[in-house]
Amino acid sequence: MPAAYALAHLHGRSPHPDIIEYLERIQATLDPFHGRFVIHGGELEVVEGEWPGSVVLIEFPGGMTDARAWYASPAYQDILPLRTDHIGGVAVLVEGVDPGYDPLKRAEKLRSADPSGYAR
Repeated sequence: MPAAYALAHLHGRSPHPDIIEYLERIQATLDPFHGRFVIHGGELEVVEGEWPGSVVLIEFPGGMTDARAWYASPAYQDILPLRTDHIGGVAVLVEGVDPGYDPLKRAEKLRSADPSGYAR
């Protein structure tokens, strides 16, 4: 089973005591689901396009079931407004790939389906 991730693109940060409280409380909401921060607003270098804001990436080794359960948990829902009331952005839950993922196999699958001219 592949890991899953909570990915947030945050922008428009405004300093507020609620943000500090959110940061103080979020890890306790992640622990029951084995969630861990992979990226938390680190240095960002845009190499294509525009990306205003920062990135947060949280990993859930147990997959989408754990990611969904964390996000819907009463503990997380209780603190969520502490962030969303003061920082804009987009958050998604996304399934990762299995270890050993090979993009060549994905290309072969797309080419064999060939609904719109993928074949050479």
